[in-house]
Amino acid sequence: MPRTTTARPTARTTPRVAAGLAAGALVAGAVTAGALAADTPPRADAAAAAAAAPGHTDARRGSPVSARHLGGMTAAEIRPWLAGAGFDTASVRYGTDAYRLVYRTIDAHGRPTVASGLLVLPRSAERRLRTVSYTHGTTSYKPDAPSVADDAWARGPAVAFGAAGFAAVAPDYLGLGEGPGVHPWKHVPSETSAALDMLRAARAFAPRRGRALERDVLVTGFSQGASSALGLARALQEGADRRFRVRAVAPVSGAYDFRGAELPALLNGEIDPRMGVAYAAYLLTSWNRVYGGVYREPSELFRTPYAARVEKYFDGTTPGPVMLRGLPGTLEELLTPRGMDLLRHPSGTFAEGLRVDAEVCTAWTPRAPVRLYRMDGDEQAVTANTAACAASLRERGAPVSVVDLDDRLHEGSRHLGSNVAATGRTVRWFAGLR
Repeated sequence: MPRTTTARPTARTTPRVAAGLAAGALVAGAVTAGALAADTPPRADAAAAAAAAPGHTDARRGSPVSARHLGGMTAAEIRPWLAGAGFDTASVRYGTDAYRLVYRTIDAHGRPTVASGLLVLPRSAERRLRTVSYTHGTTSYKPDAPSVADDAWARGPAVAFGAAGFAAVAPDYLGLGEGPGVHPWKHVPSETSAALDMLRAARAFAPRRGRALERDVLVTGFSQGASSALGLARALQEGADRRFRVRAVAPVSGAYDFRGAELPALLNGEIDPRMGVAYAAYLLTSWNRVYGGVYREPSELFRTPYAARVEKYFDGTTPGPVMLRGLPGTLEELLTPRGMDLLRHPSGTFAEGLRVDAEVCTAWTPRAPVRLYRMDGDEQAVTANTAACAASLRERGAPVSVVDLDDRLHEGSRHLGSNVAATGRTVRWFAGLR
């Protein structure tokens, strides 16, 4: 979920609400803009899921369009850089080089588009590298995506894995970084296809640097990316690409059960009010674009003056601090009675979106080991989400454990602190799996 802080907002410390958007970073010569066009076919989830399924034959998916070296650091430079953001540096063994890949993928309706992502390679002697996929937390601003932002929050986990000797693959998702269009937030099918195609792009690019990616993929992600990680793991297990297989899964602080845990907490005031308002607005506008039918005009769900500007706040071009200052402090100020009722009693395509979102915990049985990381007092993704996901997966016979993280704050937030705390533990767990 978004990066936030209890400190006074600044350009560097306020939310990454949504966890970033440079307006015109389209890729020349790739595809036309419109990764998420104004039309909203009702079966967007089915289209993306079918395109990611085994047997999908579009050979262009995952092919690199461009690659840019973003620079590198020595191990001696990485340690203080990571430590400055609170990340564990005990596993840092190598320097790293970072690359931004732009690659071909599909949008939320199954149409061709491009996306960008970050690849971090270790400066090790190993030619064949174990691969980690890291899917990032919520962001609504294009420049805050891992391949564009250059701070330790956005890139820290990928660099930490790279410095431990892994090839770290971090998709920006659709509509973030240098991807065209608007990001379809909390749409696991398109997050899954973007992450899968980023793995393919990394595999295609690695030989240019004298490396090769091993078949086994270690999958992790934070907040929004926790659900994305489970979605990717499911796709790999079900054979979406026979050249990859999932080895282990380590999601961190996910909002897996939005209907049963997150929405009730939001309505009951258990979530930080400022972030709760942003999440509600982001979810409603995103799913209206993806699924259609959530509303015809923003004024149906959003009060004046927010109805006139709420979609602009989440189109990728508005910095997080600007968005937060422009939204009210409570849901009651943001939403009309109809909007509040939709959150209390989901129906129609909004209810369908909640069902699709929850399937990462309810519709499959992982065979690889799964560790769900959580932190008590999480003010954004309440821990009831993790309990519900673990219970559902265990009922299906999955090898799932829940790991309680030591209390940690990052910019005043336990939610953000869980990402920092879990990264080092995940690096060590993955390193020990052979």
